[in-house]
Amino acid sequence: MNIIIKTALSRNDPEGGIPVTHRGTVTIETERLTLRPFAEGDADAMFRNLYSDAEVMRFLPWDTHIGTAESEALVSGYISAYAAPDFYAWAILPKDFGEPIGYMDTSVEKRINAVKVDYGIGKPWWRRGYMSEALAAVIRFFFEEVGVNRVYATHDPRNPNSGKVMRKCGMLYEGTLRQARRRKGEYSDRAMYAILAEEYFGAAK
Repeated sequence: MNIIIKTALSRNDPEGGIPVTHRGTVTIETERLTLRPFAEGDADAMFRNLYSDAEVMRFLPWDTHIGTAESEALVSGYISAYAAPDFYAWAILPKDFGEPIGYMDTSVEKRINAVKVDYGIGKPWWRRGYMSEALAAVIRFFFEEVGVNRVYATHDPRNPNSGKVMRKCGMLYEGTLRQARRRKGEYSDRAMYAILAEEYFGAAK
């Protein structure tokens, strides 16, 4: 099993980076969702609602989990990383359901004041607008409360619905990187989308 946890780039960056106000994984509320830090006890729900579904996991970084022990290891990895103020990983909970159905985590690129966002959600909650609602809230958080300059995300072109989520949140298509990822024994292309602070605040006006 491959457990992938994103962490910030080195704080000893010789170029110094651009100062931002990292706040860590704070709870974010939207109209229908709560985005909160993962907690002990979330693994069973994540296994049931997302990690055990091969169709959902096809384009995510991890192999399909065959037991809750794998989900527990992944959730525990998130929890242990919360000590860093520039680590961000949210469990996504519909307010009318009460348990995690998906995740959103990020990689911080300190030198260019950017964050890369990754996400996934269980199949029963596809096409309900939950993922775009969560992504829009996280974009707002990073621009308005953290102060980053760029938020971007990528998706496998064979999963076009993920790109629709990005476009709905104001992200612009920047191009497709050919065979830019190798996971699960195969190369895959990555379509890249991004939104800049000037675009976000310009649209807000």
